[in-house]
Amino acid sequence: MTIARAIVLVAALIAVGPANSPIVSAAPADQLVFNYHLQHPGGDSGPGDPNAVFCLDGTYHLHYILRHPWNGKTSFSFVHVTSPDMVHWTWRPTTLQPSLTGHGMFSGTGFLAPDGRPAVIYHGQDSGQNWIAVARDKDLAGWEKPHPFSPVDAAGLPVKVHQWDPDCFRIGDTFYAVSGGTDVPLFKSRDLKTWTRVGPFISQQGFKDILGVEDISCPNFFPIGSKWMLLCISHQLGCRYFLGSWDAQREQFIPEKHGRMNWRRHGVPWNQMWTGSDVFAPESVLTPDGRRVMWAWLGGLHPSLSGKTIQSLPRELSLPDDEILRIKPLRELENLREDHERMAAVDVPESPEVWTGRTVTKRLLTLPGKSVEMNIRVPRDAALKRRWGLTLFADGEGGGLPLAFRPENGTIELGDTTAPFSVADLPDAEDVELRIFVDECLVEVFVNDRQALVAAWFAKNGQDGVEVWSLGKSFPIGPVDIWKLRPANLGFLAARESGNWQPQTTEAAGPGNAREDQPGQQP
Repeated sequence: MTIARAIVLVAALIAVGPANSPIVSAAPADQLVFNYHLQHPGGDSGPGDPNAVFCLDGTYHLHYILRHPWNGKTSFSFVHVTSPDMVHWTWRPTTLQPSLTGHGMFSGTGFLAPDGRPAVIYHGQDSGQNWIAVARDKDLAGWEKPHPFSPVDAAGLPVKVHQWDPDCFRIGDTFYAVSGGTDVPLFKSRDLKTWTRVGPFISQQGFKDILGVEDISCPNFFPIGSKWMLLCISHQLGCRYFLGSWDAQREQFIPEKHGRMNWRRHGVPWNQMWTGSDVFAPESVLTPDGRRVMWAWLGGLHPSLSGKTIQSLPRELSLPDDEILRIKPLRELENLREDHERMAAVDVPESPEVWTGRTVTKRLLTLPGKSVEMNIRVPRDAALKRRWGLTLFADGEGGGLPLAFRPENGTIELGDTTAPFSVADLPDAEDVELRIFVDECLVEVFVNDRQALVAAWFAKNGQDGVEVWSLGKSFPIGPVDIWKLRPANLGFLAARESGNWQPQTTEAAGPGNAREDQPGQQP
């Protein structure tokens, strides 16, 4: 994972009000306290790739990358957080750090070793090498010294190969590992010690519709539905995925479909590969009840958030029989709901003829605070052939964050981000279903479990409304359900005070000791 997008940000300290207080002018990003998004309890910290997620004896363990000083230079550790439900998190002492490994830690994944112990595979900073570390226990409080990933050929001779972001997965009794980049090799082992090269991981036919310059990094390979998914990024265009099949005879992944989860923003020149790392560096875990849940680093949504470690809402991924990927918010988020309100039906006003260049908007509701979920249904027939949408954080004077459906080109827009979505592609009996999450300045939108977008909006005084509009004749929408969401950030607040997550910055410093030269110190 490159660190080129990490930006140091210094801001004044301003207190943050209660989670459900009225919308007010935004605090500086260093003082933003999100209510239910997982965020780092220090200050500048990117890259914040989520890594090595486990569910062990009913407890979820997630790691994310932290940049910090080490012996006068910059290095990287895996911060460790735990949760019973993937919503409420507790910070643990950082164990996977340079004082143990001897190098900084870049992206990798978690898996179970042959004896059932948790293990991680990752890339070692400036080592030119991937590494494997095995935990001593299921609490992940202690780890064995990592050993190098050193593949050999059939004759037992070392294989020279570019080593980069790795992934490790198991099929039967065989462990497979991939190394990221534009040429992705596959290796296999029975004991995690001796690795032999198999050949190319991906069948070349899978690159027909993909830009050849795009790499595959932060890979995560797993079965989903009747297919296999390669969840990954390209450093050029952000989070994406491949769906396909596993050829057991050739030991090779055959991609059949490619999709993206990160989208171009307006104003970014087409000849620039970076579209913004809004949804970046994904990682996933399989829950005990069979759900595949992913997170992604929200590193580039807004200049004030660059270099921060903020994770997306946990997303449940599934692949039903129609083989269209479903993306929905984690069901455990529903446990945060309170103060439910329902609007049975609302008439969207009729707008003048389109050549007037004007639309009529209607105030739908006032946001009940900074921690909100909204579910809105729009009849399919009404949404099918007209441009329509909502304005979040509306001020009644045209300002706010637009959410627009554009059937003329089959897209949906959230702020300055455009993603593909067409109402015409929905089954005939399926209405448009919106789930909108507001958490301080973050907005995540899920559309019919088929598309997801995320944006940042720093609301000003008076920007506390939700408006609805359309081009054309009036039509009803509804029901509209609104909940306040209780904060799930007590663990974050405790970690911000205790600093127990802070890694060593010199070999002489004890782990977890607060030091003036450590990042994110609170005054």
